[in-house]
Amino acid sequence: MSLSPLSAISPIDGRYHTATAELSGYFSEYALIRYRVFVEIEYFIALCEHPLPQLQDFDKKLAKKLRGIYENFSEEDAQHIKDIEKTTNHDVKAVEYFIKKVFDELGIAEYKEFIHFGLTSQDINNTAIPYSFKMALQDIYYPALDGLIDILKKYVAEWDKIPMLAHTHGQPASPTRLGKEIQVFVERLENQIKLLKQVPYSAKFGGATGNYNAHNIAYGDIDWKKFGNHFVNDVLGLSRSQFTTQIEHYDNFAAQCDGLKRINNILIDLDRDMWSYISMNYFKQKIKAGEVGSSAMPHKVNPIDFENSEGNLGIANAMFEHLAAKLPVSRLQRDLTDSTVLRNIGVPVGHTLIAMKSTVKGLNKLLLNETAISAHLDANWAVVAEAIQTILRREGYPNPYEALKELTRTNTQVNAVTIAEFVDTLNVSTAVKEEIKKVTPANYTGI
Repeated sequence: MSLSPLSAISPIDGRYHTATAELSGYFSEYALIRYRVFVEIEYFIALCEHPLPQLQDFDKKLAKKLRGIYENFSEEDAQHIKDIEKTTNHDVKAVEYFIKKVFDELGIAEYKEFIHFGLTSQDINNTAIPYSFKMALQDIYYPALDGLIDILKKYVAEWDKIPMLAHTHGQPASPTRLGKEIQVFVERLENQIKLLKQVPYSAKFGGATGNYNAHNIAYGDIDWKKFGNHFVNDVLGLSRSQFTTQIEHYDNFAAQCDGLKRINNILIDLDRDMWSYISMNYFKQKIKAGEVGSSAMPHKVNPIDFENSEGNLGIANAMFEHLAAKLPVSRLQRDLTDSTVLRNIGVPVGHTLIAMKSTVKGLNKLLLNETAISAHLDANWAVVAEAIQTILRREGYPNPYEALKELTRTNTQVNAVTIAEFVDTLNVSTAVKEEIKKVTPANYTGI
């Protein structure tokens, strides 16, 4: 079978292909090759601009043509590199050979031995991959998450005055407002986004074992540390790790995975709350013509979008957990385990994107059922006991908590009438009694 959404093994490229297709420009094999070419070309240009003695006569006008190699990079170019790799059995060396061939075509063959000069493959991988990761988060992830938060903020405003029974430990608790409960998720998400954006996109760039051995032996009078810092920090917009082995130590990348996982946990919490509110009939869901809620029960409209999101977030978090735990650990100066694991960076991002789009779809289906919310409040007058006993504490009334405990636990039905009858028995002023009687489940919502 030829590769298609129907034959793909992973649902990311199969069932959910339309939800994740935009990530292919950052995490596919084609994308990885293109970003490697990007780093190689920019590195060569940086050497020319230093300049190295042998590159002083390099025509800087060629820089535009050289950048065109990655700016106009095609699938055919990527396939050409894959064909070279069949011989080299080394993916980064295949990129080097491809660029050398382009140099021949551009008539600048005399400069081609400065392609990949003094570098090891991880100087390319450990800059290309964090760069592509950074671009994917900036271009795709953050806008998608911001869109979800915007929907939540809209509901915060719309539902700000909607009183709602709260539930702690699954039991009726002091009333709240629906808009405030949504705002809880807005604040949590925005705080974690702020933390995540503070983590640097770290990159390794320093030769075979991080010491610029080859660079220094060839040009000992050049400050290669300064050059590397400029190239990684200023040209690529990453953050160069100063002391490394052959590979980046991935500590900051692990922190990013942990940050992404925390955000996903908040989304799981949101999904489960929305699912619960739907099951309590606080929300109904918009029905789309032709859709089937259940294969057997015609009446059902299942909250499948929140369930789909929760499932994909769980898969994403399992992978983020592995990436964060595995990548910072490498035997001595380097083993190869990070290489195959790094190729899967796009997978948890893909599942996260699927999840966020599912949550957005579910949120956009919600129809507020104020009747059910109000009825639930009115059926739970016992929750005003907290208000009554607090007012009585203020008045110095003896054992108010115990009095309300007796009322709410021995009466099989606590309602407006039983509350009013209880208040009438209290040895407090008429003004205090009237104050207490004004408290209802609908207006006892705090600030």
